[in-house]
Amino acid sequence: MGANGKRSVGLPGPAKRASSGGTAGKNQDVVRRFTWAIAAIGVHLEELRYFWGKALGISGPQWMILMALAEIDQDGGVPVNVVSKKLHVDSSFVTTQSKLLEKKGFIRRKTSTEDARIVQMSLTDKTYKHLASLASQRDALNEFIFAEFDDRELAELTDKLAALQNRFEKACLKVVLDI
Repeated sequence: MGANGKRSVGLPGPAKRASSGGTAGKNQDVVRRFTWAIAAIGVHLEELRYFWGKALGISGPQWMILMALAEIDQDGGVPVNVVSKKLHVDSSFVTTQSKLLEKKGFIRRKTSTEDARIVQMSLTDKTYKHLASLASQRDALNEFIFAEFDDRELAELTDKLAALQNRFEKACLKVVLDI
């Protein structure tokens, strides 16, 4: 617990020794280990994004735009703001990067027929072919990474991480409001 009696949020500070009778020190050690592990996983995920992007001749963030579109497009295209929310980035970033991806032939951008202010993005056939050519490598890598989990365990972990993500989003809002 912090000086104000609340659990600290974010990357941990210096390690504190656990008091002989309490569990607060132990809990903080677990929180610190957890946050460092998540930070390290984030770094490794970024390395993998750059690896997969490089395989297609694009950047890691551009790879993520393709992955977001592959996941959420239902044949009608996806608005820029939906992709930006999924990736937790500003929509101007997605707009700029999607224009570069369009020039390289990876995505189609078209103005919505319902609202001219909205740009709908979708993957091209070229992109689907590239992704299919990488599928076996990606599947093998995922099998290696998640080898210790069966489907149920992975689903449970994913649910817990999603709940934790929600708590972190609320904590960020709380920190902003408390300052």
